[in-house]
Amino acid sequence: MGNLIQLPERKSLIEEYAEFLSSGKSAGTVRAYVQVVRELTEWIAKRPGSAGMFRPEQFTKTAMEIYLNELHKAGYSVSHLNKVKSAASSFAIWLIEEKEVMSRNPTRRIPLPTAPSLAPRELDSEQRYVLRNLVEKHCDLRGKAIFALGFWAALRVSDIAWLRMEDVHIGPKIGWIRAGYKGNKYREIDVVNEVRRPLAEYLEYGRKYKESEFVFTSQRSTRLTEDGIEHWFRKLKSLATKDEWELIKDIAFHDLRHDFAHRARESGWTLEEISYYLGHITKKGTPAISTTARYTQVSRKQLKDKLRLIK
Repeated sequence: MGNLIQLPERKSLIEEYAEFLSSGKSAGTVRAYVQVVRELTEWIAKRPGSAGMFRPEQFTKTAMEIYLNELHKAGYSVSHLNKVKSAASSFAIWLIEEKEVMSRNPTRRIPLPTAPSLAPRELDSEQRYVLRNLVEKHCDLRGKAIFALGFWAALRVSDIAWLRMEDVHIGPKIGWIRAGYKGNKYREIDVVNEVRRPLAEYLEYGRKYKESEFVFTSQRSTRLTEDGIEHWFRKLKSLATKDEWELIKDIAFHDLRHDFAHRARESGWTLEEISYYLGHITKKGTPAISTTARYTQVSRKQLKDKLRLIK
């Protein structure tokens, strides 16, 4: 009947795998890998032929391809799919070399969808309306603050996830934050009232784990992770009506940052100003204009609209 690992025993197997990882990887990486493996093994255990058990022989290339495809359809980013594949590969190698219950790595030679090379997203007025409406109707104080930082301050998911209390300075009428976790390219930016108000309300009334050094916490942790923010955004979109869903189904949280760049450009900001605000800075500390230009490049729709103005 092959090697069987019953569901009640799977936790100890994952703990054993976590202990193996801890000798060579950071605590954060161990947590991320273990979470991926736990979700993957639970998914495999529910497939036909598994009988509610995780069977290493059911951890096949076919299973991995279908699992990644389901994640892709659910709206997970290509970056996240790469993380899942890396963690699954590590787990497979451990099962092969340490547990000796598999002979092949099922993650090898599995292609992943490529990130789109099209112009970065500019939302239209209806998409902005739907998203802001969903936030107003369904979000708690934490959700409203997270959305505001993406939509009105153009912060990356990583910037928000790693934002520390010491980097947030919010007063009655002014507000500024120090952001830039990615690449340690920190910059100090002022924020508009649309950010200051929800952030102030969250910090005063909605924040859990007040002893945490991080601004955003989850129900179970002192830091809300990048995956946690992506999950929250997908859950928010799932609350849309059918016609609303058709407008926002393929919008990712990072698209809010792209849209901010377009709106800033339309408001008269220079590329240098947008570069600084977005954190597009070179190693020499100068604005990375080429990166910002890609964010704000014209779209086919913009040119189509302006064709009508030609006399």
